[in-house]
Amino acid sequence: MDIVISNIPFFLKGAIVSLQLTIVAMFFGIILGLGIAVIRMKGVRPLQWFAQVYVSIIRGTPILVQIFIAYYGFPDVGITLSPMASAYIVLSINVSAYLSETFRGALLSVPKGQWEAASSLGLSPWQTFKRIILPQAARIAIPPMGNTFIGMLKETSLVSIVTVSDLLLRAQQVIAQYYGYTLLIYIEIAIMYWIMSTFFTAILNRVEARLAKAY
Repeated sequence: MDIVISNIPFFLKGAIVSLQLTIVAMFFGIILGLGIAVIRMKGVRPLQWFAQVYVSIIRGTPILVQIFIAYYGFPDVGITLSPMASAYIVLSINVSAYLSETFRGALLSVPKGQWEAASSLGLSPWQTFKRIILPQAARIAIPPMGNTFIGMLKETSLVSIVTVSDLLLRAQQVIAQYYGYTLLIYIEIAIMYWIMSTFFTAILNRVEARLAKAY
């Protein structure tokens, strides 16, 4: 038990890396995902086709394979990425494909009459989207976004395969040093993942409640 307790600070550093990967991936994933959703709804036909193929490929292939392609495959064509850079890029691209479908569904759920009403008030399409459509769509999108966020937090454990020093890799390093503590250590990091997931679920629930009151 002393081994488990004494390594908590070491594991916390790995947890910070996992959180950092999740937050950065979600940040860029939201931006890219929203852009893809808008393109699929309002873009010209070639861009719509490209966005649809993009989403299909990313969602239809395992994220672990995508990590291998970025870290081990890209050097074959002269592109060498660090483990962290590979993780950031792959996680951001992967989550953007899922979020784009979330955003598209949320945007489509806003009644078309909102556009017409805003136009009659003299608002431009951009003003309508920014002030009326997007806030309503955001309220609808928050719950599935929360699930995606929690899923991304857990999927960061996959980047340990390319030596990113996240929570899982640090646990494996400790297990390699001490025999007989494997179960306890894995339970310990499972609890840490659960605590982080619960914490962010609470935050997202508060955001959802505030948006529900505002709109």
